[in-house]
Amino acid sequence: MVKKRKNSGKGQSGNNTSIQCSKCGRLVPRSKAKRVTRPTRLMEGVIAKELRQSGAIMPNGQSSRWYCVSCAVHSHTVKIRSSADRKKAGKL
Repeated sequence: MVKKRKNSGKGQSGNNTSIQCSKCGRLVPRSKAKRVTRPTRLMEGVIAKELRQSGAIMPNGQSSRWYCVSCAVHSHTVKIRSSADRKKAGKL
């Protein structure tokens, strides 16, 4: 067979590190995975309520989850876009 492209159609992105999907466990390149960051409580609700009433300021932690594209679409984290919308650059 004739080799059509010198780089086998892989592009010039280099070697991306793989990340494991939080839902299904699939290994996905970091550039393709969808990241979801949500605030998390560092203590239980009852204790936090008492501290809030006494005037304490409590920090919130952040938890990041990485999803493969199929899990992100299935869990409605990412919407399915039309082909015209996919050509537009920028965030979803």
